[in-house]
Amino acid sequence: MSVADNKVEVVSPAGNLVSLKAAIDSGADVVYLGFNDQTNARNFEGLNFTEKELEDGIAYARKFERKVYVAINTFPQGTASFGTWQGSVDRAVGLGVDAIILADMGVLNYARKKYKDINIHLSVQASSSNYEAINFYKKHFNIKRVVLPRVLTIDEIAAISEKTDVELEAFCLGGLCINIEGRCYLSSFLTGASTNTEGACSPARFVRFDNTDDGRMTIKLNDVLLNDLSGNESSPYPTCCKGRYVMPDGERSYAMEAPESLNALSVLPRLIEAGVTALKIEGRQRTKSYVSAMTGVVRSAVDTYFNDPLAYKVKDEWTAECVAAFEGSEQTTGCYDRK
Repeated sequence: MSVADNKVEVVSPAGNLVSLKAAIDSGADVVYLGFNDQTNARNFEGLNFTEKELEDGIAYARKFERKVYVAINTFPQGTASFGTWQGSVDRAVGLGVDAIILADMGVLNYARKKYKDINIHLSVQASSSNYEAINFYKKHFNIKRVVLPRVLTIDEIAAISEKTDVELEAFCLGGLCINIEGRCYLSSFLTGASTNTEGACSPARFVRFDNTDDGRMTIKLNDVLLNDLSGNESSPYPTCCKGRYVMPDGERSYAMEAPESLNALSVLPRLIEAGVTALKIEGRQRTKSYVSAMTGVVRSAVDTYFNDPLAYKVKDEWTAECVAAFEGSEQTTGCYDRK
């Protein structure tokens, strides 16, 4: 892809109305969010939007000619619950959102049949990581965009771009998941509650934080020890994949994945030139200050690139903002350079 006249979209997260406004004020082109129920894959306690809050959020975005996308990207089980997902689609469309982000084929089918002209994006939860799969969704559901799983290299993204006219959206900052989105069942083994159906890897009702007499803190998920932290260590998000378990030799180690954060600023030009048309920030569960800071960083990076692509380099202030905002973890470009 050659450098386009139009800049790529900066797509920012919002878990509430305050964060939505912070994203818009910090330069987001788009805010993505979900309803406060199990139809969205970040269904955390006390977060997400009622219908009235979403109406207010859309009105705020419209004042600045920005867009709002609604994620309805979990998977209904059986027939009894399907109406809940249908209702979320109906509410989002009725409020006039700019796109709905879907994963389940049944929900995709319902939305496309009922609403011929609505913009539908394929969620990262659908885990569509090759052009044949993406083109299948385009053929049957006329998707406009796909959110790419965080398992692809930049070369693979470029190859996909050559074989499809579906817009490509890629994550650039925030939490990193090594498991194929939409197909991870780790937490369901410990809790019986899957992120694919309830919308949270570690539902709050199963998480336990306990302080020990010697100043340590233990984190458990449904009585399974995920981490044992000393007093000077920050707490990672309590998920099975990022648990620090007791190994056979008695040492504690991250058995699957260290709690790293994705920072793709150093490869941003290559992502854009590979065909990515939107850069997404992870973190609907994060604070207003995080949303504001990370949106400002990506906005500045995108503007810097398009002002002079050949002179682009990562600025010290961007790095400092990321270090301050990320959850005390190492930073990585993930799979973008190599798997």
